[in-house]
Amino acid sequence: MSTNANSKTKYILELAALLTVMLLIGLTVVFGIGQTKTGAAKNIKLGLDLAGGVSITYEAVGEFTQEELADTVYKLQLRVQNYSTESDVYQEGSNRINVEIPGVTDANTILQELGKPGALVFVDMEGNVIMTGSDVEDAQPASYNDSTTGLREYIVSLQLTETGKQAFAAATEKAVVNHDAIFIIYDNMIISAPSVQTAITDGRCQITGMSDYDTAANLASTIRIGSLPLELKELRSNVVGAKLGEEAISTSLMAGLIGFILVIVFMILAYRISGVASAIALALYVGLMLGLLNAFDLTLTLPGIAGIVLSIGMAVDANVIIYARIKEELAAGKTVQSAIKVGFNKAMSAIIDGNVTTIIAALVLMYKGSGTIRGFAQTLLLGIVLSMFTALVISRFVMYLFYNLGFRDVKWYGVQKERKTINFVKPKNLFFGISAALIVFGLCFIFVNRSSIGGALNYSIEFAGGTSTNVTFQEDYSLADFESKVLPVIKEVTGDETPQLQKIEGSTAFVIKTKELSTDVRKALNQALVEQFGVDESLITAETISPSISSEMKGDAVIAVIIATILMLLYIWIRFSDIKFAASAVIALLHDVLIVFGFYAVSRIAVGNTFIACMLTIVGYSINATIVIFDRIRENLADKTEEIDYNDIVNKSITQTLTRSIYTSLTTFVMVLVLYIMGVASIKEFALPLMVGIVCGAYSSVCITGSLWLTMKKLWEKYKKQ
Repeated sequence: MSTNANSKTKYILELAALLTVMLLIGLTVVFGIGQTKTGAAKNIKLGLDLAGGVSITYEAVGEFTQEELADTVYKLQLRVQNYSTESDVYQEGSNRINVEIPGVTDANTILQELGKPGALVFVDMEGNVIMTGSDVEDAQPASYNDSTTGLREYIVSLQLTETGKQAFAAATEKAVVNHDAIFIIYDNMIISAPSVQTAITDGRCQITGMSDYDTAANLASTIRIGSLPLELKELRSNVVGAKLGEEAISTSLMAGLIGFILVIVFMILAYRISGVASAIALALYVGLMLGLLNAFDLTLTLPGIAGIVLSIGMAVDANVIIYARIKEELAAGKTVQSAIKVGFNKAMSAIIDGNVTTIIAALVLMYKGSGTIRGFAQTLLLGIVLSMFTALVISRFVMYLFYNLGFRDVKWYGVQKERKTINFVKPKNLFFGISAALIVFGLCFIFVNRSSIGGALNYSIEFAGGTSTNVTFQEDYSLADFESKVLPVIKEVTGDETPQLQKIEGSTAFVIKTKELSTDVRKALNQALVEQFGVDESLITAETISPSISSEMKGDAVIAVIIATILMLLYIWIRFSDIKFAASAVIALLHDVLIVFGFYAVSRIAVGNTFIACMLTIVGYSINATIVIFDRIRENLADKTEEIDYNDIVNKSITQTLTRSIYTSLTTFVMVLVLYIMGVASIKEFALPLMVGIVCGAYSSVCITGSLWLTMKKLWEKYKKQ
């Protein structure tokens, strides 16, 4: 056998090995591994909106203020994230708190931790209270291998508040002299009495000496419970169904599959053999994404789907950047092998910079955000890392495989046709004017809405609170039957077009959450349910509920976005060595967010959890599109040796990346469009503004960012000459 034949056999085996790995990943996604079915898509934890979970209602005991009740709600919101980032906690009536945790069917295990009453105090040897549980910010179990003994040690790590830090510092400085102990007392029982080895002044300490991890976890849990300002008593617990229903899941999956197939077909038609390579890379991406969602125990919700859509869009984008570069190099006369190598190398900086900026945002949102925001960030981060791996590693591997298997003719790759440079800079004032008009038009509707609907936007229950009505029907409706028969009546009577529904499992009862209803509307709803569905009015209860997104959570979100924006600005400034690039990118990002915000105001689409995810998706999408153009401007500036015509540089750079801008926007738009066409009402409300954001991001990256950078540069040079 010849050397060429041996080489070809080697490459065939490599391709077969890759396809075998993909098959194994596919089988894992379908069937899972072992008895636990690890990696199976059906085992992915779903949020309350997609799968339901446990609903527990607590009543505050004793005297308290509304401020203390609100503080308890917020601390419970933080605590239930140990179970899922997608849990909901909100106030019900004047003295109740409702906790909803997805993916849980046994309320008893939750009740043992969340519902146990008691007060936590830290006391010194003479019986003086040093601090209370409210001075503990967090308590987490941990373990490590002792370097001296080699044994496994189990500990509880405490993080104190500023007040607790000061009190604990004073107490430990006094106790360390005699190695006194500090007693941790919960519900009048000593649960731990660690001796003080050294003064603790930084608000961080460890409790050692636990026999195993479970003991450490139980102690940490008890300390966290004791930090609640109020004592809670459990009133009831129920297993509730999904808010969106099974139809939402099935249609979303089908829409995702159809959208993915359309994207693959488009990539093959546009990039030929390179498109086939991208199909393999993207298929591997999807398989890994589904498997790792289960393996990492992440909770998938509708906002999480947004993160996946965005990361798929960025995965497609990376492939488009690479293959467009290869076609350009072939047009410049390079061989196919050289074009592949140079194409990947030149695309590297744009892909890395675009993805790193989004990774920065995801990391900040994971660290500072809470609830849905953190869940969105986790899903997005996983997706971005996978998309970079499949684009830069798998796609490159497959491209070289195809080349070595004999696909060496230029016809398999296509050659970029010569493009006449389009003057995007000349009409910049028109573009700026259109953007300003759209932003002003949208923001004007804020004032219109305040007078017509009572708020700047059409806030949903998550943001504005409302009324929760519990109704027991004589007939056992499925969620689909309820939506077709009962829901229209509820909408007509309440005037709420987006009520949330949950069925209480094992009963004929439904929880109906609407905007806040007046006494008269509540009576009218009761009457309609009695007359049209034979409901026993004595089995109808209604309570006012607070927003599940508290003011503290909103504050966390705002702070997270501000920090992420600053860090992205700094990264772009450092990477491009020019603050004008960074400032232009952030202004373009703000432009896209304001236009989509205005669209929410004009269309009056309900603003809830998906609003946050939609805005964050647009931020990631917008910054990535801008980076690609700025990367090309940077490259073209570096190639210039004579006097630079900045207008020409900007126009040339935008023209060179125009195909990428169109193709990436088109493929991402198609995926969301299919989701919009096939989705249920709540998914449509999520997909429509996302499509607006995609179009807006494409417009701003092509028509605004380059001209904005150029305008800043000219103003700066004019300022320096003065």
